[in-house]
Amino acid sequence: MSLLEQIKAKAQQANKRIVLPEGEEERTLKAADIVLSEGIASIVLLGNKENIAAKAAEYGLKNIGKAEIIDPNNNPKKEFYAEMLCEIRKKKGMTMEEARKLVVDPLYLGTLLIKNGEVDGEVAGAMNATGDVLRPAFQIVKTLPGVSVVSGAFIMIFKDKQWGDDGVMVFADCAADPNTDENKLAQIAVVTAQTARNIAGIDPRVAMLSFSTKGSAKHELVDKVVNATRIAKEMDPNLMIDGELQADAAIVPKVGASKAPGSPVAGKANVLVFPSLEVGNIAYKLVQRLAGAEAIGPVMQGMAAPINDLSRGCSVEDIVNVVAITACQAAGK
Repeated sequence: MSLLEQIKAKAQQANKRIVLPEGEEERTLKAADIVLSEGIASIVLLGNKENIAAKAAEYGLKNIGKAEIIDPNNNPKKEFYAEMLCEIRKKKGMTMEEARKLVVDPLYLGTLLIKNGEVDGEVAGAMNATGDVLRPAFQIVKTLPGVSVVSGAFIMIFKDKQWGDDGVMVFADCAADPNTDENKLAQIAVVTAQTARNIAGIDPRVAMLSFSTKGSAKHELVDKVVNATRIAKEMDPNLMIDGELQADAAIVPKVGASKAPGSPVAGKANVLVFPSLEVGNIAYKLVQRLAGAEAIGPVMQGMAAPINDLSRGCSVEDIVNVVAITACQAAGK
């Protein structure tokens, strides 16, 4: 069974409710039909019921009738959600008039459904920019306790099984935070380890990457990684983590043994935490293209509930996979 098949099987067992705010978008509807057909999750679609029904008929979709459909513009609970949003944002000066306008925005309504416990997670971004997807998430759902940064991990599946755990590794942050200090980097390490356990199904061995291994270079950028490693250990004393490590010392056994003898991680890391977003984003794309690795994600980490952002160029299959990942995040499996 492939990793994606395992993720879908976990999602089927979890039986979570996932909201899709872009409920009238073609790829989203087709993905929802597959998700419902395969029992990956229960689906809540946001959009006009007549439009959704017409498009489902046009596309030959047979399972959309199993979804709950909420029309943001004709929602009998509109005033309830407006009051809820106004209360959440009152310290920021939110008025009821503003709240009433925002609750007809599917991206805001989706996060309010999560906040009210009516759904377990959200997947959006097929037709909305990342900032538009994450803004209501930050305002309403917010981050996990003790976590101030949202990051994006990719599960990397290699044809060459020598890397990571039978060819499976997790890379972060590759997608979200461009201003990572040592505290944020430590948080990213801890939540990425959770993603490795819950989604990739591997026992994490976390390498904090740098251009230095164990003091081979002196620089403030090295100090950031060293300090982040220490903070991450304080956050999760049971976490198997080491740094600072160069990439070869992290993943090649002979190099790890030579450069970092006695390290529990060096030479056998399956989670790579990059020192900055630019490094992580460049690295995952190079590995994807040059090594022919499959990159699953980004898996958004650090939110108090799972909210995942799609690429606007995503495929139907991408959306199905991200819904399954979101359900697994919600289950904590």
